[in-house]
Amino acid sequence: MTTSIYSMTAFARESTSGSEGELTVELRTVNHRYLDCSFKLPDVLRSAETSLRARAAARLSRGKLDCLVRFQASATEASALQVNREHLQKVIETALDIAHALPAAQPINPLELLQFPGVCSAALTDETTLLHSVNALFDTALDTLMENRAREGAQLAALIRDRLNQVEAATAAARAQIPALREQQQARLRTRLAELRVEVDQERLEQELVYLAQKADVEEELDRLQAHIREVRHTLDTGGPCGRRLDFLMQELNREANTLSSKSIASSTTHNAVELKVLIEQMREQVQNIE
Repeated sequence: MTTSIYSMTAFARESTSGSEGELTVELRTVNHRYLDCSFKLPDVLRSAETSLRARAAARLSRGKLDCLVRFQASATEASALQVNREHLQKVIETALDIAHALPAAQPINPLELLQFPGVCSAALTDETTLLHSVNALFDTALDTLMENRAREGAQLAALIRDRLNQVEAATAAARAQIPALREQQQARLRTRLAELRVEVDQERLEQELVYLAQKADVEEELDRLQAHIREVRHTLDTGGPCGRRLDFLMQELNREANTLSSKSIASSTTHNAVELKVLIEQMREQVQNIE
């Protein structure tokens, strides 16, 4: 069964409103070697991080995920403020002790006291309902994120297939040139010997021609290139989290292209090898974005 190719770069934003207030979830993913999740949650939803992290891990294999959750309490809820008076008293006492030690200290600001962590909080009628809401909204945002990743992944796969077709064409062109290049190589050697006007042992000459042909033989490299091309296509057809495998195959393709270049005995072969390396590098850049 074919699975989609997913890009690691995507964005999703979902919002919902309820009796508790307005909830917004923003998800952004970029390239990363592994799965790395970072969450920014309001204090009232801090306990949801474990659940959200597990939900992300169940859907994503690689990429850096940044999750931002915003919660704006409704007017009714926001008006029902709870003050932890015991904690407030301790904060005031501590502030006064510090003020006595500082002759130029400013008077205590009541609004700043209310903003001190743990002093004042909105009274939530049902925290369980809010946690359920953020989990559900996170799942919806994940669905949108995955759709965006799949859409961009399909575009990446199409670009890679296009370059792969060009790599295959360049490989076929290099293979087609082999017989003519061998003849040219032998003709150059015979011409050079004729110009030197020296006696040549025909058996030794034949051995030298065989040696030169073996040294410049690129059939094996072209066969391996074709095998890697088939494997890249198979990997794209299979889909799923395949970015690392594709990256490895790009390295293997590049290795064979480099060997082809080092064995080049004609400008046409060199040109083909350079073209192959350019195309492989273009594919490798796209592969870096695939999950």
